[in-house]
Amino acid sequence: MMFKNITSRTLLFLLLLNLTAQCQQNVELVPFATGFINPVEISHAGDDRLFVIEQAGLIRIVNPDGSINSEPFLNITDRVKSGGEQGLLGLAFHPNYTSNGYFYVNYTDDNNDTHIARFNVTAANPQLADASSEKTLLVVEQPYQNHNGGEVAFGPDGFLYIGLGDGGSGGDPGNRAQNLMSYLGKMLRIDVNNGDPYEIPEDNPFVNNPDALGEIWAYGLRNPWRFSFDRETGNLWIGDVGQNQIEEIDMQPVSSSGGENYGWRCYEGSNAYNTDGCDAIENYVFPVFEYSHGDGCSVTGGFVYRGQISEIQGHYFLADYCTDYIWTLHLDGNSWNSNLFGQFSGNNFSTFGEDVNGELYIAGYSSGTIYKFKDTTSGLIEPADSKKVRVSPNPFHDQVEIGLKEGTKSSEYIRIINLQGMEVFKSPYVSDSQMINLGFLPGGVYVLWLDGKNDKIYSKITKL
Repeated sequence: MMFKNITSRTLLFLLLLNLTAQCQQNVELVPFATGFINPVEISHAGDDRLFVIEQAGLIRIVNPDGSINSEPFLNITDRVKSGGEQGLLGLAFHPNYTSNGYFYVNYTDDNNDTHIARFNVTAANPQLADASSEKTLLVVEQPYQNHNGGEVAFGPDGFLYIGLGDGGSGGDPGNRAQNLMSYLGKMLRIDVNNGDPYEIPEDNPFVNNPDALGEIWAYGLRNPWRFSFDRETGNLWIGDVGQNQIEEIDMQPVSSSGGENYGWRCYEGSNAYNTDGCDAIENYVFPVFEYSHGDGCSVTGGFVYRGQISEIQGHYFLADYCTDYIWTLHLDGNSWNSNLFGQFSGNNFSTFGEDVNGELYIAGYSSGTIYKFKDTTSGLIEPADSKKVRVSPNPFHDQVEIGLKEGTKSSEYIRIINLQGMEVFKSPYVSDSQMINLGFLPGGVYVLWLDGKNDKIYSKITKL
């Protein structure tokens, strides 16, 4: 079926404000901003704007109303190698950004290597960065073009943390994640407030070890795709992409002095992978959550929610890139329990992000949409037009009866639109009681659009 892009301003308004994917109880996922090309990171600079990275090398500003500045905040497409797992991948604003204007990025350069650099905002215009202000902090040679990691983030200690994958290929053929003389497969921790271009914090776990690189904070990671710090507790959460069986979430408490070995390539999640030459099992730190490739293929690490929705307060959110499942984890006694939040097909969720107030967002890599987690009790209502439409049953599995209620003008077409604004079904409207089969659609929320010469009527329908 050919999908047709629907550009109606009315439909866009409806999608952004009213049509939501139903989740657990009083929380839902709503479109916030759309039109991005391969978004891979969402960040904030301590104000009410969001900054969204496009993989090719652009950073765009999203305003509080969801509008997007036409001119990018930063454009470094001229020095970014993009495609596959390469590109502009990470963004972190300095804790003192309002006074020094510094922000830090992680990108793949023209040599296929990881490039960690600092840029400045333009002094005369807070909406634009100075692309000529780049100062390189670290370049890490990448033997392959996958498993680059990509996240950079400031911890509660004020140091910059950098997540790097094992260098790529499959199975970590160079055993780099376990090699303390390699940056690959590691979490690094550096002090960007001192030194040129940085200093190694004196309390890093391997700083006095001649057989290790001082920047290393933790190791044994395959491809840490998104890590974050809980803004309330300071705990570090890491989503580590698995090989061919297990996706995992690791959690390092704020009390840690570093040096954890998360196991790769000896272990994939809690399963033995290649234990040749490995230490005793008690020397490794295992995940707080894992799932098999029956439920996905590539984990996207998220955040512990610290916004205003009480129901999910303190819950950690994660997603899978392949299946678009979203899960939450919450502490129950001494163990972490998981709940499936929902499945939202057609997105390929690539990253979560927080705004300045701790509200949570997630980006669809293929849909180009940024979604926001929102309280259903905050005043969202069904469009008034839905009162004119008869849909039975709703939610539905396959067959659904669609018609207009008595006294409503007839329509010419039945259209079904997904939450990315794409037409996925169209049929002539032939009667006020019409049965159609939508069993081919994936589960989720859709717009029912009854299209007439002088009238367009919308309603929300849900496919189970």
